[in-house]
Amino acid sequence: MQATQTQLAKPRTGNAVAVRETGQEADEQQQYLTFMLGDEMFAIGILSIREIIEYGFVTDVPMTPPFIRGVLNLRGAVVPVVDLAARFGRPVRENSKRTCIVIVDIEDGEGSQQMGVVVDAVSEVLEIAQADIEPPPEFGARIRNDFIKNMGKINGKFVVILDLNRVLSVEEVAIVANVAYAAAGAAA
Repeated sequence: MQATQTQLAKPRTGNAVAVRETGQEADEQQQYLTFMLGDEMFAIGILSIREIIEYGFVTDVPMTPPFIRGVLNLRGAVVPVVDLAARFGRPVRENSKRTCIVIVDIEDGEGSQQMGVVVDAVSEVLEIAQADIEPPPEFGARIRNDFIKNMGKINGKFVVILDLNRVLSVEEVAIVANVAYAAAGAAA
């Protein structure tokens, strides 16, 4: 099955440069991709997203953690695929027509690595003003607190803004890198 690609709106250059050069939050609005896992909405910063593809053929890799769905071939590159629902300790849902894979860049000690994360449905790209971003709660979240970067207010409701570098931590990146390496070796 061939993957279908969705183009994302690119963030304003001035905003992206300000965040990257200073390492501080910009006073302007930030762009986030919102998506659904079950009945809950989550968001990730648009700067870490490469593309969104239709859920296609994912090759199962034996002896990997349950949250790793496998790997996919993305234009000749082996990309590990992680199921966010399983990573959060929730039951894995059946794939639907709206299930897709968000290809993201995860920073590790040596640079970045592409990974795919399975989500139930992509909602939209939203701009959230810095004034509408709150720190994560100390308790009561349905996922680990260290996975939450911030909480964003959208139309009077909160959306969880994920910290993908923690959700897919160095340990998981190492596991996934080994999976990708093993799959590339098997394909050769």
